[in-house]
Amino acid sequence: MTMTSATDPVYLGDAEDYVILAKTGISTVPSSVVKGSIGVSPIAAEAMTGFSLILDGSGDFATSAQLYDVNGTEAIEGKAYAPDYDPAIASALTTAVGFMETAYTDAAGRTNSDAARINLGGGTLGGAFGGVTTKLTSGVYTFGTGVDIAETIYFDGENNSTSVFIIQMTGNLLQAANTKVILTNGTLAKNIFWQISGNVEVGAGAEMQGILLVKTDILFKTGSKLTGRVLSQTACNLQMALIDSPPAV
Repeated sequence: MTMTSATDPVYLGDAEDYVILAKTGISTVPSSVVKGSIGVSPIAAEAMTGFSLILDGSGDFATSAQLYDVNGTEAIEGKAYAPDYDPAIASALTTAVGFMETAYTDAAGRTNSDAARINLGGGTLGGAFGGVTTKLTSGVYTFGTGVDIAETIYFDGENNSTSVFIIQMTGNLLQAANTKVILTNGTLAKNIFWQISGNVEVGAGAEMQGILLVKTDILFKTGSKLTGRVLSQTACNLQMALIDSPPAV
């Protein structure tokens, strides 16, 4: 059996093929911009609403004017997948959802023996806790509550692009309107893992970064942005939001 340390990356497996993967639905209030592929499973394609999906001639996927390729250069190049499109697609989605659930469990199970990283700021981040002079460095942060991002926060990779950050919480994640998650000194969005037992709300105009491993649902309010992935065990709802796949480097 392969053992993982507290700060190894969380393995996403086939879930990494999707910028949004959800079990009970994905909705958008047009127009959102999604750079990358989306998928739902086990629920059917009708649970992807607001996209005006057009089924491809192959029957394997659908397209939408709101779905772009991962580089964001061509509309209609992002793909939407659902289990009722094709048996092979259904099987692939089941596998991806399994990886998503395993990744959530993995992130939730990482150990944290550093008292300074437990319930930091009482669950309120920004200013003295993750602000510009108190940046978050790599490791595991554990919250026995929800987390409120009340002000802009910073992650510091300390000039190491392999730095991994895991943020565990037993409650909800709320990001205030017009706040940002800013990455510095080599930090990559693909190496930030938010493990959220509750739901997520990203406020209007706010900018989030990282992999969102969400037990319940997530809402992106008008003008909000994510650089990362949404892996939701229920639903993902977009209100004219921008969802961007995380860069590899």
